[in-house]
Amino acid sequence: MTATLPDEPLILGAVRSPFGRRGGALREMRPDVLLATVIDAVLTRTGLPATQVGDVLAGCVSQAGEQGANIARQALLLAGLPPAVPGVAMNRMCGSSQYAVHAAAQAVAAGDLDFAIGCGVESMSRVPMFLDLTLGRRDFSGFDGLHPDLTASYPIPHQVESAERIAEQWSLGRAELDAYAIESHRRAEAARAGGVHREIVPVPGVDKDGNPIVLAHDEGIRAVIDKDRMTKMPPVFRSADTGVITAANASQMSDGAGAVLVGSRAAADAFGLAPQARFRARVVLGSDPVMQLTGVLAATHRALEVAGLSIRDLDWIEVNEAFASVALCFAREFEPDMERLNPWGGAIAHGHPLGGSGAGLMSKMLSGLAHVDGCFGLQVMCIGHGMATATIVERL
Repeated sequence: MTATLPDEPLILGAVRSPFGRRGGALREMRPDVLLATVIDAVLTRTGLPATQVGDVLAGCVSQAGEQGANIARQALLLAGLPPAVPGVAMNRMCGSSQYAVHAAAQAVAAGDLDFAIGCGVESMSRVPMFLDLTLGRRDFSGFDGLHPDLTASYPIPHQVESAERIAEQWSLGRAELDAYAIESHRRAEAARAGGVHREIVPVPGVDKDGNPIVLAHDEGIRAVIDKDRMTKMPPVFRSADTGVITAANASQMSDGAGAVLVGSRAAADAFGLAPQARFRARVVLGSDPVMQLTGVLAATHRALEVAGLSIRDLDWIEVNEAFASVALCFAREFEPDMERLNPWGGAIAHGHPLGGSGAGLMSKMLSGLAHVDGCFGLQVMCIGHGMATATIVERL
């Protein structure tokens, strides 16, 4: 492993909530409270005094309703951090909180801050997707909120259509996509049953009857898959003759949050904090707005180049399973060891709480690297309108 530099940004702690189904166990928890819960948890686990946090950067996609008015600032105050700690909410769509971690690392690397928290949240139960785009309208049925000049130049489709086009370009059939989805659930259930998710912070929730419970695992995982029912599910948008993307081979809408504490080596040493990992690459880039989900390929190529690594050097590869076609086109492009690609399943099984997924998957990957005693991990996420974020970390 490469030695760290005195002021290099290091990951000192990472946690996430369980991901709840939309309308499920976390439906009554406000997103600001959910984010406050993981902010408090990452400080509690690391032992860093809240007074030392220089900034809280939170990813959140639908910044409206309970997720509006700078949810980062509201959540940090709810978590008991002192008023002197600032916060900012940012929206890079599905990559929001992964980029929030990048921004926290950049602030530390620049010497502006000793410690920063990169985090994110989304409650898709309480704040419907596209609420910020619909502006309260009830008749929203597409991307009619976008500027007509933009859509004239770039006929941006729904992401499901982009996922269909990816399946066509890479010759991915319905059976292959469904088989991948089944494997995602199988791996996620094996991880849940094995109790390996050290990054998860149990949170209070309610059962289907509204009785109080504690949710300690991802709610969307199916221990048993009805293959016949999966086969009969219709495509989301296209006809059965031309479509292959169904609700079963796409990510689940979810409620969840994650938080990652970043600090400099010198500051960590001063407080006796043991680092978990260092950054080898932080990448964000734009890609084709129409295909819009293929940016994971270019982002991975760039991240590997920056890190000076090959795909074979990676012990853990976390590709956000927005759709099975995204993960499988990644597999076709890089030919990784498939046992190292989403070893604990992905968003098809555990869900995708938009703004919370980036920090959540980072926390999951770090936990996984420790579990397998691995060194290098890649996290990469496709983003709407054609972007991608990628991070390579080295476990310390």
